[in-house]
Amino acid sequence: MLVDTHPVCDAPNELKQKESYFSDIKYLIVGALFGIVFVKAEIISWFRIQEMFRLQSFHMYGVIGTAIVVGMISIFLIKKFNIKTLNGEEIIIGKKSFSKGNIYGGFIFGLGWALTGACPGPLFAQIGSGFMVVIVTFLSAIVGTWTYGLLQKKLPH
Repeated sequence: MLVDTHPVCDAPNELKQKESYFSDIKYLIVGALFGIVFVKAEIISWFRIQEMFRLQSFHMYGVIGTAIVVGMISIFLIKKFNIKTLNGEEIIIGKKSFSKGNIYGGFIFGLGWALTGACPGPLFAQIGSGFMVVIVTFLSAIVGTWTYGLLQKKLPH
């Protein structure tokens, strides 16, 4: 009997090899650069997000579309060339199944995004840019994530 050695879960890519705290600085640097790009590209702009939801501007659709295309090409290349992590570990991209809960979650996410003008990605860049009112959105995201964790098993699949 053949046993699959890869566990099936939503995020199977866990490091087998521990990284030192010093090596985590690379994530801080990449995060800071990513935040600068968000600010310069106006991705954190509440007005840009409102324009998107009011169908008044292509800017955010272009950014999102570009991210999707880059993601698709990246996954294709990772699978085709069996690209490994920086530590040489295999990258496992698990199969995703459809769930009607994704529709409900997407609706709630989009509603929150439209109301607050922020999604989880740019929250830190907004706070770092001095928009302190976004801390309310950040704390709401934390509470929402915590609530989802409590109710996950009771929600529609």
